[in-house]
Amino acid sequence: MKIFYSVFLCTLITAMSYGQEQNETKIDTTKQKNTNLDEVIVTGNIKKDPVLTVVSNKYDKKIVQPKNVADLFNDINGFSVIKRGNYAIDPAFRASQYEQLNIQYDGGTKAMHACPNRMDPITTHIIPEEIAKIEIIKGPYTVRYGATFGGIVNLVTQKPDYEDYGLHGKVSAGYESNGNSIVNLAQLQYIQEKYDIVANAGYRDFGNYEDGNGTEIPSSFRSTDYGVKLGYNFTDDQRLQAHWRQSYGRDVLHAALPMDTEYDNSSILSLDYKLDNIGKVAKSLTAKAYYSYVDHLMTNFSRPSFMMMEAASGVDATTIGGKLELNWNPLEKLNVFSGFDAMYVAREGERTRIVKVMNGNMLPMPMAFNDKVWQDSYITDFGLFTEAKYNISPKTIFTAGIRYDNVTSDIKDPATDFAARYNLEKRTEHNVSGTVSIKNKVSDYFTLEAAYGRGIRSANMIERFINHFTVGQDPYEYLGNPNLKAEVNNQFEIGFKGKQPLKNGFNSFRYVTSFYYSFYENYIVGVVDPTITRKFNPMLEPRNVKVFQNIEQSYKTGFEAMAQVDFLNDYYFKTEFAYVYAKNKDLAESLPLTPPFNTKLSLGFEKENYWANVQYNVVSKQENISRSFGETETDGYQTLDLRLGIKPIKSITLGLAIINVFDEAYNSHLSFSYTNQADFRRTPITEPGRNFSAFLQYKF
Repeated sequence: MKIFYSVFLCTLITAMSYGQEQNETKIDTTKQKNTNLDEVIVTGNIKKDPVLTVVSNKYDKKIVQPKNVADLFNDINGFSVIKRGNYAIDPAFRASQYEQLNIQYDGGTKAMHACPNRMDPITTHIIPEEIAKIEIIKGPYTVRYGATFGGIVNLVTQKPDYEDYGLHGKVSAGYESNGNSIVNLAQLQYIQEKYDIVANAGYRDFGNYEDGNGTEIPSSFRSTDYGVKLGYNFTDDQRLQAHWRQSYGRDVLHAALPMDTEYDNSSILSLDYKLDNIGKVAKSLTAKAYYSYVDHLMTNFSRPSFMMMEAASGVDATTIGGKLELNWNPLEKLNVFSGFDAMYVAREGERTRIVKVMNGNMLPMPMAFNDKVWQDSYITDFGLFTEAKYNISPKTIFTAGIRYDNVTSDIKDPATDFAARYNLEKRTEHNVSGTVSIKNKVSDYFTLEAAYGRGIRSANMIERFINHFTVGQDPYEYLGNPNLKAEVNNQFEIGFKGKQPLKNGFNSFRYVTSFYYSFYENYIVGVVDPTITRKFNPMLEPRNVKVFQNIEQSYKTGFEAMAQVDFLNDYYFKTEFAYVYAKNKDLAESLPLTPPFNTKLSLGFEKENYWANVQYNVVSKQENISRSFGETETDGYQTLDLRLGIKPIKSITLGLAIINVFDEAYNSHLSFSYTNQADFRRTPITEPGRNFSAFLQYKF
C-alpha cells in the first residue's frame, strides 16, 4: 500500500510539473552573486548587528492599508504617532520625537521638512508600499549612522530580487470605505548579471474621514510618487547604485494646523558605492552621497481666518549629505568600523500676509506684509566616528564606539527684531558621544543585551531660528534661541529575548523585553516668557510668547514587553505592553508628548496561502501631562481590528480588514488639537471610526 501511495504521489507531482512547464515560461533561477550595499543596519549577523534592535516587515499581512509611512509604526511596540491630520504624521518612540529620532532611508539618506509646522515630515516623501522593512535601534547604541539622541529608525526600501534574472513586477490597489480612499501602485524590475533596475509609481487619494461620532474630519489629500533605482556591478565585489525619487502632495487638509498645503514637492537623489573583500586587514569600503529638496506652499484660503487675513507661505528645504566608512579587522576577534559623515540643511522662505481687519476694524485698504519664516538659515554637521566589536567568545560580543560632531549654524537674513534681540554670529559646537554594550547569546533559546549610550542632539532650526510663529500644540507664538546648548541623553538599557519549545499541541513560547532609564542634560522645551508679547495679532490670547530654553533636570524610564505562544503549528497568541514615564523636574510636570500605557492582544494564524488575526488595543488614560506644552488629560479607549488575507494563486494576494470594529470615538494623546477650523473647538483631533479596507496585489 505504501509503495502504491508513493508511486501515485510521484506520478501526480510529475504530471503537475509537466503541466506547468507546458504553460509557463521557464525562469532562470541562477542566483546572482551581488555585493550587498549597506542599506540595512540589521543583517542577522551577531558579529555586526547593533544591540537592542527591532525589525518590522510583512506589511501586506499586518497592515492592509497604510495612509503613509508613519502608519507603519502603529503595530511596532513602543511607537506612537503624532497626528495633525491624515498626512502630517510623525512617529514617536518612548517619548522621543522629531529630530530626537534619527530617521533615515537605506542606511543614511535624509530628507528634512520645509514647513515649520511639520506638514511635510520625512515620512511623507516616500510611499509605504516601497518600504521593505523598518529597522529600529532603541537608543544611542551605535555611532555609525549620524548623531543620535533617542534612537535610529532606518526605512529600508525595496531592493531588486536577485533570485531571478529578467523582467518582474507587481501592481496593487487598495480601497478604504471611511473617506472613499484609493491607493494604486505599479512596480517593475529588470535584473541582469551586470546591472539591475527597479522602477515604481504610485497614486493615493484620501478623502475626509468620519470619526466614531459620525463627524467629518477635514483630512483629505492626494499624492503622486515615482522612483527609479539603478545598480551596476563592476565586479563581484564592487557595486554602484543610484536612487532617484519624487513625490507630489496636493490639496492637503490639516485638521490640527492653522493652514493647509497647496502643494508639497520633494526630490531625493542618493548614490551608494561598496568595495568588498579588499584585503586581510581592510575588509570593505562604503560610500554614500545624497541630495534632497522640498518645495512647500501653505495657505489659509479655505480657513475662517481668511476673512480677516489672507496668508500664504512658500518655503523650501535643501538637505545634502554623505558618508564614507571603512570596515577593518586589525585582530582576528576585533571588527572595526571607522569613517566620517556630513549633513547640511538649509531653509528659506517667506509668508505673505494681506491684513483685512486690524484691532477689530475692517481696513478701507488691506495692508500687505512679508514675514521671514526661516530667515535664510543653515546647519552643518560634520561627524567622525569609530566603533569596534570584540568577540569575547563565539557567543559574546562587546561593542564600544565614540563619535565627534562639529555642528555649525548661521542665519544669513535675520528679521530686524530677531537681530536686535540676539547677538547673531556663526556658531560652532563640539559634541562628543559614545556607547558601550554587550550582547551574550547564552544559549540557542536565550539572549541577554545591555547597553549604555550618550547621545547628543544640537538644537534644530525651529528651536534656534523660528521668529514668532505658532509651531506647537498650543496657540502660543514661539521664539527661537540661537544660543541653546545641545541636548544630552544618558541612556541605560537591559534586554532579554528567548524562545522555549513546548509540548502537547503548544509549539513554542517566545518573549522579548527591554527596561531603560534616561537622564537628560539641557533638554529643550518652550517656556513662556512674560516679558515678550505677541508680534502678530497682538490682541489675541495668549499675549505672551514661548521661548525655547534648556532645562536642567529631566528624565524618563519605561519598558516594552512581548510574549507569544505558538500552538497547533500555525496559530499564535501574542501580547505586547509599552510604558514610559517622563519627568520635567524644573517645571514639576511631565515632558511633552509622553504616550500613555498601552497594551495589544492578538490572536491569529498564518498559513502559507492564507492568514487572519484579531487585535484588541487597550490604551490607558494619560494624566501625566505637560501643561506648559498645552497638553490636556486624555481618556483611555479600546479598539478592535480584524485582518485577513489569502493567496488564491501564487501571484495574487488579497487582503481585507475592519479597523475599529465597534466604531469607537476616541483621540490619541499625541494628536494635535483642531486649529482655525469653523466647526471645531480647540480639542485634540478624533481618530477615524469604523473603516472597511481592501487590498489586492498581483505579482509577475
